Amino acid sequence: MTQQVQQLDVDLPEVDGDSLSLAGAEVISLLQKFPPRPLLDTWPATSASREAVIERLRQPPLRLERTASQSSRLVGARWLLEWLETFPGGTWQQRWLASPAPEAPADWRDTALDWILQSGGRAQIGVVSSGLLALVCADVVRPHPSWLSTNGSRYLRPAIAAARDPEGFNLLEASLTAEELGTADSSRSMKTLAQVVAAHGGGIRDIQVGDLLSLRLDQSRTTSRSTQIAYQWLRRLGQFPHDAPATLRHLTVRTGQVSTAELVDRYRIQCRPIRDLIVDYLDERRPSVDYNTLKQMSTVLANNFWRNVELHTPGVSSLNLPPEAVTEWKARIATKIVRERQSDGSVQEVVKPRIGAPAILMLVRAFYLDIAHWAADEPGRWGPWVTRCPISSDETSIKKLEKQQKSRSDQRTRERLPVLPTLIRVAERRLKEASIRLEALYAAPFGSSFEVLGETFRKSKGATRSGGQPTHTYDSHGKRRDLGAEEKRAFWAWATIEILRHTGIRSEELFELSHHSIIQYKLPTTGEIVPLLHIAPSKTEEERLLLISPELADVLSAAVYRVRGRDGSIPVIPSYDKHERTWNSPMPLLYQWNATGEDRPLSVNTIRQAIDETLEASGLEDKAGKPLKFQPHDFRRIFITDAILNGMPPHIAQIIAGHGNINTTMGYNAVYPAAAIEAHRAFIARRRTLRPAEEYRAVTSEEWEEFLGHFERRKLSMGTCGRAYGTDCIHEHACIRCPVLIVDPDERHRLEEVHENLTARLAEAIREGWLADVEGLEVSQAAAKEKLARLDASQARRTTMVDLGIPTFRQLSTPPDAPAKCAPGTGS
Repeated sequence: MTQQVQQLDVDLPEVDGDSLSLAGAEVISLLQKFPPRPLLDTWPATSASREAVIERLRQPPLRLERTASQSSRLVGARWLLEWLETFPGGTWQQRWLASPAPEAPADWRDTALDWILQSGGRAQIGVVSSGLLALVCADVVRPHPSWLSTNGSRYLRPAIAAARDPEGFNLLEASLTAEELGTADSSRSMKTLAQVVAAHGGGIRDIQVGDLLSLRLDQSRTTSRSTQIAYQWLRRLGQFPHDAPATLRHLTVRTGQVSTAELVDRYRIQCRPIRDLIVDYLDERRPSVDYNTLKQMSTVLANNFWRNVELHTPGVSSLNLPPEAVTEWKARIATKIVRERQSDGSVQEVVKPRIGAPAILMLVRAFYLDIAHWAADEPGRWGPWVTRCPISSDETSIKKLEKQQKSRSDQRTRERLPVLPTLIRVAERRLKEASIRLEALYAAPFGSSFEVLGETFRKSKGATRSGGQPTHTYDSHGKRRDLGAEEKRAFWAWATIEILRHTGIRSEELFELSHHSIIQYKLPTTGEIVPLLHIAPSKTEEERLLLISPELADVLSAAVYRVRGRDGSIPVIPSYDKHERTWNSPMPLLYQWNATGEDRPLSVNTIRQAIDETLEASGLEDKAGKPLKFQPHDFRRIFITDAILNGMPPHIAQIIAGHGNINTTMGYNAVYPAAAIEAHRAFIARRRTLRPAEEYRAVTSEEWEEFLGHFERRKLSMGTCGRAYGTDCIHEHACIRCPVLIVDPDERHRLEEVHENLTARLAEAIREGWLADVEGLEVSQAAAKEKLARLDASQARRTTMVDLGIPTFRQLSTPPDAPAKCAPGTGS
């Protein structure tokens, strides 16, 4: 039943908003595995006398070169030590914790200064701050990391680096590139590391995973970037264990895989026996389902079912529910309340049918039946809960739901298939225009205004801190625009549309594509090398190989060049599986980019936003007049529909799409009329009576040879025939006139000979008056001339592409002589 629910692709929403969130649950387990270093209150330096501390401040490396600064430090440190002596404690750290300073990070200087003035001293706020900085550098006191973040001094990082761990900071800076060191984020990240050293003691090499984990939890989302970058730096140095978290990004919202009890306890079930039963049941089912399915089952049983019943039938404590309670629950589940925005801008709550209602009933029915079935083997464990199932088999029928879903999917496919060429053209145009704008920005002098594609921009007055080119600019309306980010989104929108329409792969398979996915296959008959795309096991747990067409090869080549590092290799990065809530092994993923010094995978939301921007630029609308929306899965349905429409056998389309059942493949086909589908299936049934059924469950070697043979027979003297699989030549092999002839640049001399021969024959026919031959020769001559022009244009693009070199990452800065990005439709 769970598999049927997954095939329907329905959502199982929560009934009420009173559930507990699991956001941040992953960090709890991480802190248990990687605890931070304890914040001590006693160590040798903090136990020294006041005279010994002052003497240390007079000696290198704590002594400053400037006499005035050194004098200010000594005066401030002496007064602070006398102030701390007024509080109880055996060490300076204990006195510091007993003082009001840790609890008043904003006002502690005023408190200390008032005491100094009342004691007859003469000092200023700056002297007090300088004295504390000296005590921190001398490791006399260790303020809490969050306290240091609030009272961050711009002198803290260089002072800590010089006094505590100059070798460690120098080693870290040597491992960073000029672009990384030249940003404001890098300066803040270095300061964060200095704060960790000041609060926990030791040096850079002593920082542990838990130190930065705990610091990240104390920070807000907007101030946590420096901690994330600092963590990546130390992880890159190999300082952390191999099982340390891959990144601290989104740490406070990631849940990880939590226990079954935690999944159920989100919904605060009042009846403890029923709660324990649901937990026990899900624990029994957990080994046979994936984590995402387990999470859906916990939502249905604990929230949509029992929590809903408890809220409307107080005091219920048995699975043997009253008939009226069951009837009312089914009525509530059948509908849902949706908030819709009206034309006047107001929001109105509307009651609509719940599409996932049969799926909810199906899982609850499975819950009752499984308990009854298991009771025969374990009566002591499950027997007390056996009761009549309140849901009949007729109520869980999904035939009507399947037809409705099929109708909606077919409508989406029929509506989007005709406009796909328009979307492709717009994606290519947006990428070209974004590249032209970015190149114009790089070529413009600093502080100048420049015009490109009818728009006027103003470039910033100076380079970035690392000396690179800025990508931010202002248009004629004063709006700040990041042309580098626009070019990136335009490229990945174009690449995603091209890859999905040429392969029909799933969205999760798209984001798992890596450099290892591009492989070669050598035809056993001709020895020709055929590029293939390896799709890793995903939904059906089966891998498959897809043929890479020339157009797809261009797109993959452009993606590979874009993500390559300076050394020519693709960074190996881990990715997070949002369904299983686990981290995948590091791979050279194609869908990645560098942001704030960190190589990270592209998110689904980023790609969807890029595609939405392309759709908005296209101006496409649906039948209701609203902007047309494309989901990644729409391209999969379009691919299968177009393949079957152009003659690909359904069982071959099934293998290419990776479906476990041919009926699923036929369900994706939105063009075949019902009569044709039934006739085709009847034909397959008749054939099954004549041949073994295994031939129709998997591709035979003969079928595979026939499939490969199609590509062998496309080889011509002047290039390759681009006709679709399973189709014959419609021009009776008059290849010179055929628009699908792909001329090989190496065979240009043959094409020139044909053109010269046609010119001579045409002149002879005109001279001799053979008017019957003149028209045909003119058509052939024009086709040959057009192919020569197209070949020249293609060769010119390829030559220009090679001269540009290998693209490099452009984050916040790019050198003035940075090469241009790959243009769409060009290869390596």
